[in-house]
Amino acid sequence: MIASAALPMDEDGPAHRFAVTPAVELLVLAVAIATALASYFIIAGTDAPQRLLAPPLVALLLVANLVPGIALLMLLGRRVAMRRAARSPVGGGGRLHVRLVALFSIVAAVPMLLVTIFASLLFQYGVQFWYSDQARGMLENATALAQSSYARQLNRWQEATVTMAADMSGYLQEKSLQGPDFSGFFLQQVYYRSLSEGALFKVTPQGDIQTFAIVNPYEIDFARQVTPAAIAELRAGKTAVVTVTGERIQTITMLPGSDELFLYAGRVEDTKLLSGQTVRANEVLKSYRSLLARSRRLQLTFNAALLLISLLIVGIAVWIALAVADRLVRPVGELVDAARRVEGGDLTARVPDPRSRDEVGTLARAFNQMTGRLEEQNTELVTANGQLESRRALIEAVMAGVSAGVIATGRDRTITITNDSASGLLGTGVGSGNLVGRKLVDVAPELDAMLDSGDREAIVEVGQAGDVRTLAVRIARPATGPILTFDDITQQLLDQRRAAWSDVARRIAHEIKNPLTPIQLAAERLQRRYGAKTEMQDGTFSRLTDTIIRQVGDLRRMVDEFSSFARMPKPVFREESLVDAARQALFLHEVAHPGIGFHLVQDDPGLTLVCDRRQMGQALTNIVKNAVEAIETRGEPDGSVTMTLTEAGNSVSIAVADTGIGLPADRDRIVEPYVTTRARGTGLGLAIVKKIIEEHCGTIGFSDRPGGGTLVTMIFDAKALAALDQGASAPELAGEGQLHTMTRNRT
Repeated sequence: MIASAALPMDEDGPAHRFAVTPAVELLVLAVAIATALASYFIIAGTDAPQRLLAPPLVALLLVANLVPGIALLMLLGRRVAMRRAARSPVGGGGRLHVRLVALFSIVAAVPMLLVTIFASLLFQYGVQFWYSDQARGMLENATALAQSSYARQLNRWQEATVTMAADMSGYLQEKSLQGPDFSGFFLQQVYYRSLSEGALFKVTPQGDIQTFAIVNPYEIDFARQVTPAAIAELRAGKTAVVTVTGERIQTITMLPGSDELFLYAGRVEDTKLLSGQTVRANEVLKSYRSLLARSRRLQLTFNAALLLISLLIVGIAVWIALAVADRLVRPVGELVDAARRVEGGDLTARVPDPRSRDEVGTLARAFNQMTGRLEEQNTELVTANGQLESRRALIEAVMAGVSAGVIATGRDRTITITNDSASGLLGTGVGSGNLVGRKLVDVAPELDAMLDSGDREAIVEVGQAGDVRTLAVRIARPATGPILTFDDITQQLLDQRRAAWSDVARRIAHEIKNPLTPIQLAAERLQRRYGAKTEMQDGTFSRLTDTIIRQVGDLRRMVDEFSSFARMPKPVFREESLVDAARQALFLHEVAHPGIGFHLVQDDPGLTLVCDRRQMGQALTNIVKNAVEAIETRGEPDGSVTMTLTEAGNSVSIAVADTGIGLPADRDRIVEPYVTTRARGTGLGLAIVKKIIEEHCGTIGFSDRPGGGTLVTMIFDAKALAALDQGASAPELAGEGQLHTMTRNRT
């Protein structure tokens, strides 16, 4: 019952049916207190409190108190073990501590119970004889015998002295004290009686001692041996007075028939031996009687001592169990702590080198060897991973620094690596990291279709209407999956087409311009010479020549546009009033189109800009002209064109908004040469405007106006233009502005 209460409860075994709780501990404590109270009432309620209790009863009470006491110690040890286990990193609920405490407690308690019962019974049955009537009678008889021997010894010398006094009294009745034979007779009496000394004396009324005969070989002070008290007792009728002084037995008696003569006799004896035996016998008897009176208390004290010693031994066993448990659990805890550190990634965790060569020490050394090897392997892996990371960082840096897009895919065409340039060129609108893990067909179906074709190089157009890019794609096909690299050549193709159209424009202008002058001159001469003669008839000749002259003028204007596109004159940069240029551009069209509202919005004071006044006016006039034509194409009776001039930091922007038909679907190509949406247009106006703006370090953009119409935005770098006014190379800065424009378009 005790062991089961202290053993830890295993959740997986039968012990799960009984768990040690504080209620169980309180129950055991209550049983211990109840047993102690019952034992007290049993002991206090027995008759004859000076007699021993029955040994079986005492042993039963001892066991009854010892069992719950041991149980309390075991439960206390269990609680301490649980608290220590709670602070230990091992975990497990302190089961090992509790099991060791229970084991040591059982090992100490069971033999202790048996030994305690045996010792109690052995002691009680052993001492029971000495508290019996036989032992008491034997001690009393021995004491009486010692006292009788001592009394007989004293009585012997008393009788010898009394007999000598009778003989002396008979001698004095016949003879006198002054007779010559008295001294011999007295000496003979002392010798015959085996006395050591003797004296015949008389006590005067004044208390003085008058000696008549004395035998004093030891030369004692005879007068000091006779006390008035002894003389008074003799005169009172006592036969003899016996005293023991030092090593002498002294007897004083009165001679019969005389009330004045006294006889003193002394015998040298070992009085210490005689009196000591008697004293010791009396003391032994007294002690024995005291033991008899304290017999039950001694019996209970002995058994209580047995109880306390037994509990002390069990407590020491529990303490040893706790110490041994700590000693055994400590290396296990160190192993668990090191294992948890390894689990957390700390491969430098080691168990302290054990001194013992047992299984735990072998396990600790094996663990240290394992973690050492893991640390070495992890170091190698970290080094290799660092090298791979460095290479990856280098590749990423290279990929991030190049303008070409790079996409690496797996065998299933899932994107594994990409760069930001690829995301920008494909127009996905997300970062490169968000492309990883997606299918290539979902990101760029055109590139996926190219993989199916098996080509290694191709020109592919990607994007939706309005944002179409032309990419030059190259494909590598390693075993891990295809790798695609591509460049945006949209601007390059545009530049090539522009250069080609410029060359075509020069050739067309040259070929057309040569016959125009003769044709015009011939028509004018015909009109001057024959106009007056033919006009009188039907006027047909005049109309025909006018038609020729007018068409020649149209062709000349077309040739001028071709010439302007093919070779723009070098701009001359000076600080000009941008407001005046804007007003002139609006005024020209305001007079020609009074039904359209023209508005100029500007910041005060008026803006100035370093530019070529003629080319800037040409560009603004062309844009306003396109806006007016868009309004007229829409067919509404009224419309509006609003030009807004603003300055922000080092940039100046011009925004032209109209309420026309808006931008076409292929709006990105409207600045290309010979691309037009009008039947009579040449498609060179916006191309010339774009070229002028780029030479002025600016950019042009087209967007939809809120509410309908078109919004054209031109942004100029005022700082770069100011540098041109300070004598910088115009072609160099124009190229810088063109490169800036190409970079913006590519982005």
